Amino acid sequence: MTDLTDPVSIGGVEVPNRLYRAPVLECAGTDERTADILADELEPTAESGVGLVFQGASIVTPEGGCAAPNMTRVHDPAFVAGLERVTEAIHAHEGKVFVQLAHGGLRSMSTWHAEYRQRNPEERQLAVSRPPWQLRALDRAGLVSLSPRVLSTDEVYDLAEQFGRCAGYAVDAGYDGIHLSAANMSLIQQFLSPFYNRRDDEFGDGPSDPPGSGGVRFLEAIHDAIREYAGDVPLVTKVPAETVAPGFVRRHLSFADGVRIAARLDEVGYDALVPVEVSTFWDMSIVRGAFPDRAWAASDLQSAYAAVFGGRLRARAVELLNRLQARRFDHEPGWNADFCRAVRNRVDVPVLLEGGLKTRAHCDRYLGEDGAANLVGMARPFYAEPRLGTRLLTGHDALCERCNNCTIPQVAGKPGRCRTPSVVRARGRLEAEGAYERNISDGDGTDGERRE
Repeated sequence: MTDLTDPVSIGGVEVPNRLYRAPVLECAGTDERTADILADELEPTAESGVGLVFQGASIVTPEGGCAAPNMTRVHDPAFVAGLERVTEAIHAHEGKVFVQLAHGGLRSMSTWHAEYRQRNPEERQLAVSRPPWQLRALDRAGLVSLSPRVLSTDEVYDLAEQFGRCAGYAVDAGYDGIHLSAANMSLIQQFLSPFYNRRDDEFGDGPSDPPGSGGVRFLEAIHDAIREYAGDVPLVTKVPAETVAPGFVRRHLSFADGVRIAARLDEVGYDALVPVEVSTFWDMSIVRGAFPDRAWAASDLQSAYAAVFGGRLRARAVELLNRLQARRFDHEPGWNADFCRAVRNRVDVPVLLEGGLKTRAHCDRYLGEDGAANLVGMARPFYAEPRLGTRLLTGHDALCERCNNCTIPQVAGKPGRCRTPSVVRARGRLEAEGAYERNISDGDGTDGERRE
């Protein structure tokens, strides 16, 4: 039986245990403060014993592509070199850190963020194909603003090469691996998805190709570029199955499509896979759980929401949609487990499971007799407890209530942090009791001298 504290290898990099911090928004920006913000955010996680830390989605282009405010860009080698402060901080605690590379495509802020669009009126979204009619209808209704620029074949190759260059910068700065954002309506998912991808070149699905084939060819081009610029660095990607797409979306990636794509990426040479069941849109399928009443009602955020969504009425409309979606999506712990299990039965590389996990029992179940995954990860629970690893690795459970009050303020550029008083108070009590002080031991984290 695999235990959470057992080591594991990803692409030749030895990770000290099976627990990872899944990529989330750090809202660290791209300036002289970024390295300090990222180190302050991520080092406590490594210090608490978490074996693998994923730095959240970092944009590979010098403009556009940000799906939320204050995302970090990694196109500039001089800037990325300064992030060595982050990798050194994590390595000091024997942890490993991978950076997630991303581009938002049609999910970019110029589509949905009214204030950003006013500041950047000429910006156009990179598009795989002409946007689907559903998005064009929202554009005509004034709910989003589409100004797409469909990538030519040469531009697709250029973009793949840009992913490779950024991976090379990251490796030079000490990052141990690369993670690709290929879900949550990212540009890579848009290449994989038949809902978005109607291309008629080699990056589209031909008449005899199964869904997602063109996107796999894009991921193959990214793989080859990363190998050219960054060598044999471990390469991980999310693999989407669009099983929770709305009923009006007829063309999407099925469960079987996702398994087939995962098997093909294993053959291409990806070193680990993160299967996720998602929608075709950026919606509550990403952060399932309770409707975030407290965050939407926060008096200090009302003007910010109005600026983001183009007025108070539109902000209220988004809030209502958020409320409806919170009821729609199943949020049982480990909601990606069935998909992970099916993928694990088809591939020879590690499979990573995330989605609603918050207890040690969940971790043990999916690593053990259930056999769904080789590693298990959490995201929002680390907003509530940055040093959560100490407690999870010694058999305790996360405090996170999956209330989502940490996520909605991020559309207004606020940092990810727990805003639920009962959870904040509970963490304070645990801190006072010394519950986050890590033990130095010979492997299981339960005995030995305390690290102050």
